[in-house]
Amino acid sequence: MTAAMESKGSDGGDLASNRNKAILHALSKRLSFDPKKFPSESIGGYDIMSLLSNILQLSASGVPLQNPEEIMKWVTFASNFPSEADACHATLKGLNEDLTQRAVLLGDGLKPSVADIVVFSALHHFVSQLTASDMQKFSNVMRWMDYIQNKQDFGGELKMIVVNKPVFEPVCSKKADKTDADLTSKKVTQGPKNVDKPEGNIDPKKGAAEASGDTKATEASTRNNKTTEEKKKASEKESAEKEADCSVTLLNIQVGVIRKAWKHPSADSLLVEEIDLGDGNLRQVVSGLAKFCSPDDLLNRRVVLITNVKPGKLRDVMSAGLVLCASDQEHTVVEPLIPPEGAKLGERVSFSGYEGKPEDILNPKKKQLEKITPHLYTDDKGVATYKGTPFLTSAGPCTSSISNASIK
Repeated sequence: MTAAMESKGSDGGDLASNRNKAILHALSKRLSFDPKKFPSESIGGYDIMSLLSNILQLSASGVPLQNPEEIMKWVTFASNFPSEADACHATLKGLNEDLTQRAVLLGDGLKPSVADIVVFSALHHFVSQLTASDMQKFSNVMRWMDYIQNKQDFGGELKMIVVNKPVFEPVCSKKADKTDADLTSKKVTQGPKNVDKPEGNIDPKKGAAEASGDTKATEASTRNNKTTEEKKKASEKESAEKEADCSVTLLNIQVGVIRKAWKHPSADSLLVEEIDLGDGNLRQVVSGLAKFCSPDDLLNRRVVLITNVKPGKLRDVMSAGLVLCASDQEHTVVEPLIPPEGAKLGERVSFSGYEGKPEDILNPKKKQLEKITPHLYTDDKGVATYKGTPFLTSAGPCTSSISNASIK
């Protein structure tokens, strides 16, 4: 077994131990292996990635994993879940928005997936400490947590989280009851009168007028309902279009390497780079890095860049991309994000739970980039994220030496 161990205090060790025991118990049934074969005396020392790796070794002859790439994205998300409160809230906010579009993280929801089990266990301690008002802010997360804890057996290692659920009451039920009672009363009162009244006294013109009035009222009601429905659909369409305009999937973020860099001929704050994306061509990009890096610092440096920004000149030099950089709050330290070793040149960065094709060219008039970049930041471990979801490549997440930094 591999032995990548977490270094924690006694409280942190207990939390990690309970988390790992819960994952082990839940996955032993899912993946058909004997949990007793796992060295329980040291289970609290494993980080989530190493724990799952050892579990998969135990279950090598058992049930195969489905959607392994998606599972590993969520395992990375769980492994990188921050410990600092503000960063935790920001990560939960991103997950809460993601869960507006889905009931569970992976699968059909009939039974929790491996991803759901691992992420639930990683989030459990922090979520269980949320106040009632915070739980309301993360209503989709709480709905998902409540479903998983009631659907999956974690061997008693994780305490049940009390989730206050709204009680459904039919609208206007009392009014409806009163109306029914009034109608019944009227029928009883008016019944004998209709029997005693001679048929000859019935006015056919009046009856036809009443029928015509009822028909017009029905038609008016139908038109009003149709208008309301059309307004609702238009509002939903507008909301969906606004959300689509600020989705990270619009960006084509790719891995590249800087082959050449030099100072901008007419701007002291700018550098010009030629970046290799593995397609046989070099892309020229102008970056505001001159105050933070020398051209030699950037030579052969691996970077991630947005390649579908609209090409244009910056101080008379053409630029066809945007190198993504992390910056501290004071903007005194700035550095390009670092893709992991092993990530392929030209590979597109992905975000677990966010699907969609990038725009061919971003539309500057829609200000799509300005809407997305406020949600780009590094967590307390320096992992680059969008709303708490890591920038992922085939070799792992992109990072920076600057933690809790903005990314632009």
